[in-house]
Amino acid sequence: MHTTTRHPKLALAVALSAVTLGVASCAASGPPPEVPATSAAPTTSTASAADFGLDIAGAPGRIAQAGLSVLTAEGNVDHYHAHLDVLKDGKAVAVPANIGITAGPDNRANGISALHTHDTTGVVHIESPTAGQVFTLGQLFTEWGVLGGSGAPGTGAGSLDGWTLYVNGQKYDAGIRDLPLKAHDEIVLSYGTPPAKIPAAYDFPSGE
Repeated sequence: MHTTTRHPKLALAVALSAVTLGVASCAASGPPPEVPATSAAPTTSTASAADFGLDIAGAPGRIAQAGLSVLTAEGNVDHYHAHLDVLKDGKAVAVPANIGITAGPDNRANGISALHTHDTTGVVHIESPTAGQVFTLGQLFTEWGVLGGSGAPGTGAGSLDGWTLYVNGQKYDAGIRDLPLKAHDEIVLSYGTPPAKIPAAYDFPSGE
């Protein structure tokens, strides 16, 4: 597995915003402020934000269900990033901040999975204390709590039936949940009418 920059273990830090719980990405900070225990995913599509929202309170159980552990700091052995676009009829459904992050009864961040998000850019962070561990798109969806149910097709409560996966601009037919996340992959999950052009790359910030 590709390994990039290594750095000392980082203390959890939370950035307060209107609707999200945030953990500072790849940087140490002071004590976390009090934050909401739930996070709704903003969206630019006609899909309901609630369909793809994030329940922070349920994070520990979903992380365990994904076969991952809640860490007290970001790992520093394998460190890389992928990018995920979720599209419904060609329009973006935002990937929420704080997937893979837990909060205590005081609404302060108290844990983080090696597989997580910090914001709504769609950048997926893999910061693992273990070398060579494979993380999959299915694990991310499990931590998020979407696309594993029996609800309406094309919604977060539905299954992956009808969704099409592209990796770096090419259709991927080997199984959506089994897709291994790799450094700087551009992953597109599309439902319904796709956009005229499938994104093939993402402009990652310097250092990511």
